[in-house]
Amino acid sequence: MSNLLSVFTFNGFQRPKTLIMALLLCFLCIGFVAPSAVAQEVDGNGTVNPRIVPDIHPDPSRLQRQYLLENPISPPDTSSPRATIESFLFLMGEARNIWLDVRDDYARGDTLFLSEADDQRLSMVRTILEKASQTFDLSAVPASAREHVRIEVVLQLLEIFDRIELPTLSSIPGYEVGIFPAAADVASLSSNWSVPGTNIVIARLHQGAEQGAYLFSKETVERIPEDYETIKNFPLKHDRTEDLYNYYIYTPGGFVAPKWYDLVIAGPDWLQKEFYNQTVWQWLMFGVLTLLFVLTPAVFLRRSEQTEEEEVTARRQIRQMTSCGALIVLALLYRYICNDQINITGGLMQGISTMTTTIIWSCVALLTYQLLNFLYSSAVRNPSVPTGSIDASLLRTGFRVFACTVALIIMGYGATQIGIPVYGVIAGLGVGGLAIALAAQPTIENLIGGIILYADRMVRVGEFCQFDNLSGTVESIGIRSTRIRALDRTVITISNADLAKRKITNYSRRDQFHLRHRIGLRYETTQAQLIVIIDAIHKYLEDHDRIKDDPLRVRFVELGDYSLNIEIYAYVAVGTMPDFLRIQEEVLMKIVEIVRARGADFAFPSTTTYIASDSTSETDVSLINWPEKDGIKTISK
Repeated sequence: MSNLLSVFTFNGFQRPKTLIMALLLCFLCIGFVAPSAVAQEVDGNGTVNPRIVPDIHPDPSRLQRQYLLENPISPPDTSSPRATIESFLFLMGEARNIWLDVRDDYARGDTLFLSEADDQRLSMVRTILEKASQTFDLSAVPASAREHVRIEVVLQLLEIFDRIELPTLSSIPGYEVGIFPAAADVASLSSNWSVPGTNIVIARLHQGAEQGAYLFSKETVERIPEDYETIKNFPLKHDRTEDLYNYYIYTPGGFVAPKWYDLVIAGPDWLQKEFYNQTVWQWLMFGVLTLLFVLTPAVFLRRSEQTEEEEVTARRQIRQMTSCGALIVLALLYRYICNDQINITGGLMQGISTMTTTIIWSCVALLTYQLLNFLYSSAVRNPSVPTGSIDASLLRTGFRVFACTVALIIMGYGATQIGIPVYGVIAGLGVGGLAIALAAQPTIENLIGGIILYADRMVRVGEFCQFDNLSGTVESIGIRSTRIRALDRTVITISNADLAKRKITNYSRRDQFHLRHRIGLRYETTQAQLIVIIDAIHKYLEDHDRIKDDPLRVRFVELGDYSLNIEIYAYVAVGTMPDFLRIQEEVLMKIVEIVRARGADFAFPSTTTYIASDSTSETDVSLINWPEKDGIKTISK
């Protein structure tokens, strides 16, 4: 062609016939080339082929195709703005072709369900769309809604590109897919690039796991739905197929509408009318499903409250855990039907995902807390576990603290799933913890007091103790307070901080009980009787198998106002108060028997007046020579 032009120029266009022949040759060339281009759009039957226009929607080389499509785990090439947009356009073109083929094959068939081959191809469509979504910065989208939002966003952007004039790929900064330029070449690229005439920006990430990648910015992701609503009614420029996003959001089942959708199509036309980004039939099914979702737990909880008082603790705990599990399953089923069957989309879909995710993770946290408490209760109730080796109160407190900690961690993770950043959760817990620490200082003091009680092992549940002027049996030691059952059967609650400061006398820790009594014999008891009685009591205590040999004393210790006092001092080798009282009763009854068997008796408060003449010597009334009863006039009062 260049040679022809040179000839024309050299001859000064003096050969008009030759010029005419050259022009005809050019037109013939164009005629041969154009049909080949059109053949990419129309097949032999005249039907539209969803192949996309060259250069705008590229047809990569074999190496690039293998990298983008045939390696499922390879991410899209986002090394430059050109590689990012080229990867997106090619992946979406392939997904469009496979999707429409599966849909058309299913529509022509007479089966209720997709064939195995169609299922595999549909899985490939989902994989390709997921890979195409990796060219977007979805960090601002909550994790609970990200799976559905990414599909909507990539479809919306594809429809936008089909309605605007895109620049040629060679004019976009960067390199082709799969080139992966050197770091020096990448550094020379601008940090962001905008599609001419739009607010669609491809920006380089400067932090995070994908640092250095060129992605459609998160501001672009937020703006895509609004841009699509603005441009959706404009004519297509680069594609001759239907609006796939419109098909996706207004039909059930996601990618391929099930057979029952034919009933909706055959119904009244108003069922297909759009109302706030959903069709009327979608709103109706959503309302019925939401009503069932709300009424089912309400009815179940109402019936549970009626039987709660009649259930034992273990059965009630199992029922509560079952309720949490059932609510989790119900929320998952509700979300699946709304998002995957009715195919709720847009902001309503994000609201459903956020609500159900909140319910699910809250129930998971509560279920974990209840499960740990159930394990504690089972450990305490298990007869194979020796109760003497378990401090039930310590286990309960430890399990409660551990269960609360695990539940809070689960709630924090659940918060990240609905879009709350993990660093925000940690910072919130830190600031909230400081505020709680300042506001709940007495509670923390009681908690530390409880820890001191455990660490020092001052008291345990079931022990009988005296706390200053208060005495009773310890029933429970909680995180904040301790409950004591007083002798009059009243329950006294004392804060742990206050209890740790009191003087505590623990009677249940005694390994021996002190047996100490004074018995008073009448002054009429003779010396011989007194000696025999003391020896007999001492011999009885020595022979008793529960009385310790050392120390053991039985002594005449005092001449009382109205009695001769004998002190009994010994220790009883028993560990409980009932055993001690039984042995003490046995000992005292034996002492009464010994005293009366020797002809003596016990004294009682009285005053005795002895009247004698002056000639009577002092030795006649001394203790050594016991007075005779007949020579004495006694006045008692």
